[in-house]
Amino acid sequence: MTAQAPGETLPPPKNVIGPVAWLRDNLFSSWINGAVTLLIGAAIVWLIVTIGQWAVSEARWTVVTNNLRLFLIGQYPADQAWRILLNLGLLSVLAGLSAGAWGRSTRALAITLSALELMLAALVVASPLGIVPAAILVLNAAIVWVAFVLAARVGIPRRPLLIAWLLSLPVSFFLISGVAGTPFPSVSSNVWGGLLLTVLLATVGIILSFPFGVLLALGRRSQLPVVRILSTGYIEIIRGVPLVTILFMADIILPLFLPGEWRLDRVARAMGGITLFSAAYVAENVRGGPQAIPTGQIEASHALGLNGARTNLYIVLPQALRSVIPANVGLFISLLKDTTLVTIIGLLEVLGISRAILAQPDSFGAQMEVYVFIAAVFFVLCYAMSQASYRLERALGVGER
Repeated sequence: MTAQAPGETLPPPKNVIGPVAWLRDNLFSSWINGAVTLLIGAAIVWLIVTIGQWAVSEARWTVVTNNLRLFLIGQYPADQAWRILLNLGLLSVLAGLSAGAWGRSTRALAITLSALELMLAALVVASPLGIVPAAILVLNAAIVWVAFVLAARVGIPRRPLLIAWLLSLPVSFFLISGVAGTPFPSVSSNVWGGLLLTVLLATVGIILSFPFGVLLALGRRSQLPVVRILSTGYIEIIRGVPLVTILFMADIILPLFLPGEWRLDRVARAMGGITLFSAAYVAENVRGGPQAIPTGQIEASHALGLNGARTNLYIVLPQALRSVIPANVGLFISLLKDTTLVTIIGLLEVLGISRAILAQPDSFGAQMEVYVFIAAVFFVLCYAMSQASYRLERALGVGER
């Protein structure tokens, strides 16, 4: 018998179509879709050309570059601005080490921070601030990746990094505010402003409102009537009033309940009002997470001898917090934009600084340029937060398991 020739091995079918086929299937599948595609494409091209011509030939960007220091740090003393750059260097080191230690889940933080520092360096080069601050910003962006490579090769324990992040909060506050009699002289919070104040308000509000909101959500599900009623009452009352009301109460009414010798500065009062307001919404978001967990898991944990606190800590919260990441990130993005409301209590964050700049005689007629710049700043920050959220969701498998 003659040996039978082996059959020909066929390659697997292609599951990727070419660009022409993709355009035909998605944009020009019918004459109606083709006409809509052409109309929308023409509108987008016209919009890009119109905005591009205005931005290149008509816009007065000098109103932004000449006042860049005010936009970034407000009235913070110029001779002490190096402390903010030093703070950025500390954050760059921690972000790089975290990206190398945790990998993909925190790499977005390193990418975002280094990209923002490079963008700020490009703006500083075009401003009268000089080349030195721009060079320091570029150096900070490089430090992110040096720390990343170091952590990836050497291996950095995660627990010390968590402790370092916790310690970085008081260290950052010390670098910015300072203490009299030290190499870091005291800088009153009344002169904090611009993007610096916006980021500080949003960061403190996010960090403090999240654990407070989780406690409120657990309190609302508590078996103790007093705890449940107080938590529910707080959440419903705060969610029933606008943030403007909370800010006015924190600025005007709160000092009336403090001892006569104790005074909170206006920035601290704004941070407290934003934290209290955001915590109620975090609690409502987190409350929906435990409701999606099957009761069988809770009953099984009780059968294994876990009490209510351990069940919440090890069974309920890890799953609940993972499932509400998109809702909380959306809330934190709104919180970042709501920091512009502190203007009503006399704080000059980035939008308040823009209004002060537009009141200058040299800035008359430059409203479009200033507000486009402010919009671009908020878009970059919000987009960075959303992309970090997407990466964290993929790393944790949200919606997949």
